Amino acid sequence: MATASTTPRRHRADGDRSRQAILEAAARLATVEGLDGLSIGRLAGEVGMSKSGLYAHFRSKLELQLATVETANLVFEHEVVVPSMSAEPGTARVLALADAFLSHVERGVFPGGCFFAAVASEVNVRPGPVRDRIGEFVRGWVAAIETAVREAQELGQIAADVDPAQLAFEVNAMLIGANLAYPLFGDPGILSRARSGVRDRLRTAAA
Repeated sequence: MATASTTPRRHRADGDRSRQAILEAAARLATVEGLDGLSIGRLAGEVGMSKSGLYAHFRSKLELQLATVETANLVFEHEVVVPSMSAEPGTARVLALADAFLSHVERGVFPGGCFFAAVASEVNVRPGPVRDRIGEFVRGWVAAIETAVREAQELGQIAADVDPAQLAFEVNAMLIGANLAYPLFGDPGILSRARSGVRDRLRTAAA
């Protein structure tokens, strides 16, 4: 039997689960309809909740958008970054990051492809906290690739005269190109070409 002390905890846990379900649905929708397309009414229908129930979780559309971005960041960390860290430092980790990125696109973790690629084009000319947070993520993601490249360089796997920032930019460009094309055409060959392109570029950069 629930006591007076356990009832508030249960209610908080139920509220946390509801909030998480809302944010996961919001992140999926944002890759298809954009962050501006996130409305209380649209989300209520998606998660089967009343509008008043959603208003209890978010005080403003900005709060909803920022929370959605943070949820997408956690999903990306879980699906892409963390699995890649089990790879050996160096070119193996560069490949692991690239492959994990393409895998999360192929598996439809978000229906519109990479969440951050989808929303970046929407907010890149709209100054404000949402654009700032997405910019932080993009810089962090490219920095992760660049760090792996620098480690490969230190291990003698990549030539000393290669610019790590340039190589990381090129690898990310291939990933973003594949991410944009795959949801449009649904052709797995697009992802295969991106995987081959990253490997070919690392071969040309090899020491």
